[in-house]
Amino acid sequence: MRRAVALAGVTALAVMGTGLGLPGIGAAATAAFAAELSASQASALQDSPSPDQRPDLSRYYTQKIKWGACEEEGAAGLVTESPATPAPEDDDVQCGKITVPLDYAQPKRGKVDLAMVRVKSSGEKRGSLLLNFGGPGGAGVSGLLSSQKEFAYLGKGYDVVSFDPRGVGRSSPVTCGDVDAEDPTAPAEEADGDPGAVLDEIKKISDRCAKESGPVLPYVGTVNVSRDMDVMRQALGDKKLNYLGFSYGTRLGAVYATQFPKKVGRMVLDGVDTLTEPVAEQALVSAEGRQTALDNFLKWCTDNAGCVFGTDARAAREHMAELIRGLDKYPLQSTDGAEFTGQDVVDVLGQALYSRQAWPALSQALGALMADGDPRALLRMSGSMAHQTRGLKPGPKDLTEDVPADNMAAALMAVNCADDPDRPDADSIEKEVGKLQKEFASTSAIFGKQMLMPVLFCFGRPAGTDYIRDEVRDVKSPDFLLVGTRGDPATPYRWTEETAERLGSHAIVLDNKGEGHTGYAGSKCVREKVDGFLLYGEMPRSGSSCGADEED
Repeated sequence: MRRAVALAGVTALAVMGTGLGLPGIGAAATAAFAAELSASQASALQDSPSPDQRPDLSRYYTQKIKWGACEEEGAAGLVTESPATPAPEDDDVQCGKITVPLDYAQPKRGKVDLAMVRVKSSGEKRGSLLLNFGGPGGAGVSGLLSSQKEFAYLGKGYDVVSFDPRGVGRSSPVTCGDVDAEDPTAPAEEADGDPGAVLDEIKKISDRCAKESGPVLPYVGTVNVSRDMDVMRQALGDKKLNYLGFSYGTRLGAVYATQFPKKVGRMVLDGVDTLTEPVAEQALVSAEGRQTALDNFLKWCTDNAGCVFGTDARAAREHMAELIRGLDKYPLQSTDGAEFTGQDVVDVLGQALYSRQAWPALSQALGALMADGDPRALLRMSGSMAHQTRGLKPGPKDLTEDVPADNMAAALMAVNCADDPDRPDADSIEKEVGKLQKEFASTSAIFGKQMLMPVLFCFGRPAGTDYIRDEVRDVKSPDFLLVGTRGDPATPYRWTEETAERLGSHAIVLDNKGEGHTGYAGSKCVREKVDGFLLYGEMPRSGSSCGADEED
């Protein structure tokens, strides 16, 4: 059971924009890898006002997407028909692919096919709306296919489109092989208590990731995916990119607006990521955010009759910590020998707190665990949330069955490290681990242990780009909308304010006073304002708000 829910905990780290990522790959390989990475980043950072006019990129900017039925292998090279997932009843849902250069600095070096999906407009089409569901590591094809109803209203005016970014899902997925079936960070996490042993495990994991992932690994990262989105924009036939990004997708949107300010159409960033904070600070903020969300859940629970924790919210917090400590010391065991530990509970909490709508089910599942020692309800919750980043259902099995089980976690690590310029050496890490452990534990006794791991996972890997931290600011695009949620456990509201100030006067803030990660799925008010802007250009005044009582 421990491995069955491990990915949920790793996914929970994705949305905080940390430097969680792959470690080094050995001295010689690291040098070559660093050279390739530097070349790739250099191209991605070129501020070419008309990249579609570059002769070496013209073949990519003039391509057309061949759309076909998603269940037909030959049409898009994506899936095979599966009895468990019926084919669409009409031709409005189509899959396809687009080809982009592996390395924008040297386009002849190779190419990558990116999987795409579109839901055709049900009304008068005014262009395409590109979605990114977050992560990094979230697959957009299965994400949109499983959540079409969420975007049906936007579909009255747009072809709603999503994609698997390079290294993710059906787009040359990165993997760490069988280091762990679902969670390549687990071996290092289990070396807890010995900093040297943790770093040794990280290096081993990195070696396997580099071996198993193939040539795409050095070229993942937000600056390259942003370039890919501009190729998509052109192939979709849009002069401007209309975009809705959630969580990590807000980082991607901010980078695009910086690289291609004249190509920005109507853009919404919901669940705003930080662009500047060091890895350790990001992880601490995320631990604090999750703890605050847990406290809010426990207060809600103890205010309602039948709460398994009783009626005292402060005592409930202690009971929760005791439950987790007890299960870590004495795990539950299934008949096949699998263990269910306190960290499994933390994994589920980290995901369930993303959406207030999940709180009643979480309360009942915790009740079953505490009353009868039965974790099955929590495991079911974990299974339904393992592949989501903002409260959506998991994708159809036929779109994920051939994707490596660890792809989401491996891509998360790869992208976040590619975006992170900080690289402390081994001596610094070993000296600081003890201090950091105390600091994280004092911030959150529940989440502190897990949130410390991202601080370590970029160790040994070539430094990532400094472009996002140094250059993504004072955007010259048309006005775009930032949605921040006060009770967000993953992207705290202060990141919305900080990012808005950094991006400049064109960043308009909508203050959602509700709970959960991102606002669009959980608040009717947010959804109406976002839809109004994307469809009709009705931009809320900066500082407008949605009340907590306006949640669905």
